[in-house]
Amino acid sequence: MADFILRPCVASDAAWIAELRAVVMRPDLERLGRFDPVRVRERFLKGFKPEHTSVIHSDGVDAGVIAVRPEADALWIEHFYVAPAHQGKGLGGAVLRHVMADSADHRPFRLDVLQGSPARRLYERHGFVLESEDPIDVFMVSTATP
Repeated sequence: MADFILRPCVASDAAWIAELRAVVMRPDLERLGRFDPVRVRERFLKGFKPEHTSVIHSDGVDAGVIAVRPEADALWIEHFYVAPAHQGKGLGGAVLRHVMADSADHRPFRLDVLQGSPARRLYERHGFVLESEDPIDVFMVSTATP
């Protein structure tokens, strides 16, 4: 089990999170023919809500980020990025389990993953199922805590 803490995000975290997003999403966006180095950062910065975001601190560094945005009918997991140096060690799964189990809210969790992304397997292992999809996005839902 990966050791981590979630610390509250602050507005000054935005720049490094935008960079992390660009690095983590680049392979999937390039495969889909949609990578734009400016847009990938701008899109994050435009919708960034620090009050819904937590920084994943592991091995003495900020290793990633996860946001949980409440909506009327669901809790949306967004901006879930783990730095490449920290991937493949169980950190993403541990964070996802923690966030879902720690929620006292009974709304389902929803998320959007890019078509063909290896992250989809992580979500499926944690109880997410297909809700709908299009040529770019796969929308998933889970009502169970992992």
